[in-house]
Amino acid sequence: MQNILTVQSLSKKFGTFYAVDGISFGVKPGSVFAFLGPNGAGKSTTIKMLTTVLRPSAGKILINGFDALQEKDKARASFGIVFQDQSLDDELTAYENMYYHAVIYKVPKKERKERIEKALKIVGLSARQKEFVKNYSGGMKRRLEIARALIHYPKILFLDEPTVGLDPQTRYSIWEHIRKLNKELGMTIFLTTHYMEEAEAIADEIAIIDHGKIIETGRLEEINARAETASLEEAFLKLTGRGLRDENERGRRGGGRIARLRRSR
Repeated sequence: MQNILTVQSLSKKFGTFYAVDGISFGVKPGSVFAFLGPNGAGKSTTIKMLTTVLRPSAGKILINGFDALQEKDKARASFGIVFQDQSLDDELTAYENMYYHAVIYKVPKKERKERIEKALKIVGLSARQKEFVKNYSGGMKRRLEIARALIHYPKILFLDEPTVGLDPQTRYSIWEHIRKLNKELGMTIFLTTHYMEEAEAIADEIAIIDHGKIIETGRLEEINARAETASLEEAFLKLTGRGLRDENERGRRGGGRIARLRRSR
């Protein structure tokens, strides 16, 4: 089976410093792939390269079979992205935010209304679509961003810390919607998170990056076995160290209800 995402010898150099140093990995279609690492490890730089925001210094990226450097438009049409920082227009309604995004992605005019309504229904916002986004809670805004990223029917959805700053109940709700996308639509999910319990509960495959290099990959059981640990958090700390990084670290534990999302293994 051909990977939906293939990364080969990917690097990004700033002056003499390698933020990302020759990483390679693949993501299977229909899977949930967790890309983890401490602050400053190279996660954000990698995400920016995968989503064509930042040009690599070297390497190759294939998204849905398209070269992300040579066939940018086709690659971009194949993925949706929810960035860590909010990018909604608070002065527009939810529907207007969706419609604007549909225009940008060149969704056929006759299909826009149906696609918008379908995406809003998936994230449970159909009844609130005419409200201004400035009146939404943080969780509702995140759900709207996920809906917006679905408007052009992407093959893979990139989620950069989608639940950061949200309470445990809202995080649980967000992941329920993400699991629904993955299971019912067969959408591939590529996520970053600092909450290790989230990655444990939802990820099929995990990659851990540190100092610009991937230091471990595999299923949860494989990583724990090689690290001789009982949890992903223990393995993560054993592999990356317990020292503080340059940026303020965020808590890594998800809410207790996240455990309900855990797959049977």
